[in-house]
Amino acid sequence: MPGGGVHVAKTAHDCDVLVVGGGIVGLSTAYAITRAAPGTRVTVLEKEPGAARHQTGRNSGVIHSGIYYRPGSLKARYAVRGAAEMTKFCAEYGIPHAVTGKLIVATEREELPRLHALAQRGRENGIPVRELGAAQIAEYEPEVRGLAALHVGTTGICDYSAVAQQLGAASGAEIRYGAQVVRIDRRPERGVAVLTSRGDVVRGRVLVNCAGLYCDEIARLTGDEPEVRIVPFRGEYYELARPGLVRGLVYPVPDPAFPFLGVHLTRGIDGGVHVGPNAVPALAREGYGWGVVRPREALGTAAWPGVWRMGRRHWRYGLGELRRSVSKAAFVDAVRRLLPAVEEDDLVRTAAGVRAQAVLRNGGLVDDFLIREGRRAVHVLNAPSPAATASLPIGREVARRALLALNGT
Repeated sequence: MPGGGVHVAKTAHDCDVLVVGGGIVGLSTAYAITRAAPGTRVTVLEKEPGAARHQTGRNSGVIHSGIYYRPGSLKARYAVRGAAEMTKFCAEYGIPHAVTGKLIVATEREELPRLHALAQRGRENGIPVRELGAAQIAEYEPEVRGLAALHVGTTGICDYSAVAQQLGAASGAEIRYGAQVVRIDRRPERGVAVLTSRGDVVRGRVLVNCAGLYCDEIARLTGDEPEVRIVPFRGEYYELARPGLVRGLVYPVPDPAFPFLGVHLTRGIDGGVHVGPNAVPALAREGYGWGVVRPREALGTAAWPGVWRMGRRHWRYGLGELRRSVSKAAFVDAVRRLLPAVEEDDLVRTAAGVRAQAVLRNGGLVDDFLIREGRRAVHVLNAPSPAATASLPIGREVARRALLALNGT
């Protein structure tokens, strides 16, 4: 908000790069900046009392292979590279992880062409893929049923909250928790000054916006129009009471029209099996349940023309997701397509997550990572899954742009 009440004085800057957001992308960016340019002073502002409290700490912990993503896209390049780097990072720092492999299972005949296309896409992305017939599925998952499947050996699991904390510690950055951004004053000739909820004013030469669910708002506070709006989609999860039904990771064949992967089964690093998520619109950016409603945020989302255009285009898909949200029986039916032995009592509701999905004015869902620049600012405007997997390459790219802006001042 240029000239919006925060005075940028002629005093020294508190830091060179000011990162907003203490999730895995923000902390990876801080880590990459100090690796690439030792001595660069980095401060991270995070509104929560600790790191990784939202998208980073509320996903299923999968290290994605990169098989789903369009060849040549940032998601494809960064996920493939990031999966190998994430596994190496976890091993280096003793963070719990495992390379488990996963199955992508077709349960209907109309899914078979999409499954074959997915195998081809995987090979184009340099990912080893094994195509399985119905009888071969049992080699990996005895309780799973399907007409055909892909086995992707490079998929894994890890503890992303631990990764984020390690990135923050290894970066050497100053991390201020409980520091919500209230106002931003950008002066191109001087830098940025940020007023926090604690009453502090923090001055930096360059701002990096990794605010996730609030990244579009932070961009506008900086004075840049992001040209997208974040629409929050809640992903609801269950825990499997009989985890022995699943050995590893089992996914359906995704619908290519959507960035969501469908209800899947994930054996986590703790041995428990997560089932989910679905994808339903949330009534708040941190709307982790139907009871969480923030009228200002909900009305702000509804005011974006792209939301209504998206709804008209995808209402049938949305109704199915809503049905699985309000009806446990419908959710169980979706799971039984992959795992016929599951019973309603096997599913125990657990913590939900919220995906920060960027939506264009025309109603299109941004399907790749989106990084844009302003004067003395770099904005990460779309970084949902597989951003945790890809966080090390994303961090390096954001760091590269931030350092270019810094050196240009």
